[in-house]
Amino acid sequence: MNKRTMSVGGSFYPSESIEITAMIDYFNTILDSHPDVAARFDALSGNSVIVPHAGWVYSGFSANIAYRILAHTPPATVVVIGPSHKVSFEGISIAKMELFETPLGDLTINTALVDDLTERFSLTMFEQAHHEHSTEVQMPFLKHYMSDVKVVEMVYGNTDPAYITALIDYLLEKPSTAVVISTDLSHYYSLEEAKHLDTICLEAIRNKNSTMLHQGCEACGKIGVEAMLDVAHKRNMEAILLDYRTSADASGDSSRVVGYASALFS
Repeated sequence: MNKRTMSVGGSFYPSESIEITAMIDYFNTILDSHPDVAARFDALSGNSVIVPHAGWVYSGFSANIAYRILAHTPPATVVVIGPSHKVSFEGISIAKMELFETPLGDLTINTALVDDLTERFSLTMFEQAHHEHSTEVQMPFLKHYMSDVKVVEMVYGNTDPAYITALIDYLLEKPSTAVVISTDLSHYYSLEEAKHLDTICLEAIRNKNSTMLHQGCEACGKIGVEAMLDVAHKRNMEAILLDYRTSADASGDSSRVVGYASALFS
């Protein structure tokens, strides 16, 4: 079968299944050590999330919260949308494959939905775009929490956020379909500067105000976030910030940090 193979397994996340499980268990142990916080999260549900995409040692805790919540009402299909970091291109590329490889076993790609989106939105597959970590690092979480879920991978280059807004709006009309928007926040500022810039992004998310993103937010996936916020505003979805941290929390280096956040829309 035609398979989207791993590109960053062993670097951004563990390449062995036992290590994947141990790392997710570790994230949950930390969360469960704060019962009030864990109980609040475990009472939530939703069908759209924003998650970070750095190495799991830095951003995995934030992402894990979102996937733990998404699994409360497991969707049949999850569409993962992330920015391209390695290649520059126009528009959106969709993975026209049958399987997506993870250390926990392959995920099945929803080829019927891929065909539907391809025809409806005139999508193509730009093969070089699908060696992308922003989408790939999400897949082991999905396999762990929802082993039978089907997935769709979409990677965007230079594109109008309104294009992704239309895609998300269409997807959320479909039963048992969830959307994952992948982004990190500011990159390589001091901790103080990063927190200042990231606050702009976080307030935009809390307020479902895409205009605020253009007042200093430096998220690498800002196009996808803007699209998600516009859909959330249109649909009157509740926006809940789940977690915010920086690479300094893991590395101890506060001189050049990257910001990470996760959020839920319900």
